[in-house]
Parts: sequence; structure tokens; C-alpha cells
Amino acid sequence: MEKLFIKNRKNQKVSVLVNNPEKPQGLVFVMHGLGGYKEQSHMVNCASAFEEKDYTVVSFDTTNSFGESDGQFEDATITNYYEDLEDVINWSKDQSWYQEPFVLVGHSLGSICILLYAEKYPKEVKALAPTSTVVSWELSVKSEQEGDLKQWQEDGIRIWKGHSGKIKRLKWGFVEDRKQYDALKEVNNLTMPTLLLVGDNDTATLPDHQQILFDKLPGKKEIHIIKGAEHTFREPKHLEEIKYIFLKWIDSL
Repeated sequence: MEKLFIKNRKNQKVSVLVNNPEKPQGLVFVMHGLGGYKEQSHMVNCASAFEEKDYTVVSFDTTNSFGESDGQFEDATITNYYEDLEDVINWSKDQSWYQEPFVLVGHSLGSICILLYAEKYPKEVKALAPTSTVVSWELSVKSEQEGDLKQWQEDGIRIWKGHSGKIKRLKWGFVEDRKQYDALKEVNNLTMPTLLLVGDNDTATLPDHQQILFDKLPGKKEIHIIKGAEHTFREPKHLEEIKYIFLKWIDSL
């Protein structure tokens, strides 16, 4: 496994991890969600399923997150996460192990980024696995408290304590940026096999929202609702179940 630091279009440092087997059976890019990083247990879990199937696995930390890349979390936007995904893929195209079509795997905000990429460049993408995916602002706002959004806008920043106890700060600009993205707009381009995963206790990207996306996908597709799981998969039993689903799905590609 090789760790590298590349530069994105803004000349910022981006941390990239590449696991390249001797005889690769495919290529997959794995992308974390808002405020995530490549070493999170659910991201490592997804990557390990592809490693076991001898895929070249590329995972990375976006800028403006909590990994090893540049930037501050408070400046995070879908735009900056998506651009980093594009930049990592474009960098990969010059590497000896690059191959098309490739698989894209994401979690939450990372998931809408891989959906948007596949809609824009469908011929490059072999298959998609968006877990706990953000679908659109119109749907996301339904899971937000109106008072919280109003307060966020008035303050210009939202401050809260994350699951790990870390204090997080995110500017209102994140919301303004997010409003322009809707994965349902070009959903007809997503003809590649697609795997959707979501916890039945997910209060951020609701199972109902995943079902709306699932129903509109035109290609080969499957959806799995993970019983007892929340937005971020942390419990060992949930991680085990998800890895089993991924291993079976990879075999079907």
C-alpha cells in the first residue's frame, strides 16, 4: 500500500492511498463523507472488500475535512469535495495501474459526488455504490429542523460536537452551495449496476430518500436497508453485514 500527496486544481495537498495488487481485477475509488477521512472504519471496510477481490483501491482525503489533506472543515462544500474527486481520478489516469471503466464507492456527501461524476462521465464508470447517500437539497431539507437552519443562517456558521467528541464548525456557505446539486436531475445516465446501502435508523439521509433514488435508477440495481444502523456504520455487526453485501456485489459485476 502506497501513500502519496498530490496537488488539486487549487494547488492544495491531497492525501491519496493506493493499494495495487500484482494482477488487478479492476479499479475502485473510495470516497468519504462530510468531515470524514479515508481511515474511518466504514471506509476501510468498503475498501477491504475490493482488496480481497484483487482490485486496485484508491482512497483519499478531500480537502476541507479532517484527514491529511489541506484546508479547513468550516470551508467544506459539495463543490470542493466533488472537484477533489475529479482531480484524484484525473491524476490516476496518468498512473500505470489506471483502467476503465472503474467502480465508484462513496458515503453520504461522498456518495452524491460519485453519483454526479457518473452522471457526467457515464462511460468511465463500471458500477456505483453510494451508501447513505445525499440525493438532493430538496430531500435533505426535510430531515433538517427549520429552526436549526434559520439559526445557522443568522449565525453564519453551525457549531456542534461530532461523534468522536471533536467540535465541528461549518459555514452557511455549505448550504448555499449544496442547493445547486440534485442527483435526480441526470439520473437517466446512471445505467451502470448500482448498489444502495442505508441504515434503517439513518436520520440524515433517510431510507425513504434512498428509495426515491432507487426507483428512478434505470439500470441493474439493488438496495439494502441495514437493520439498527445509523447514518455512519460503526457497529462491528453492521460492518460485517455490509462487507458481505459488497463481496457478493463485486462478484456480480
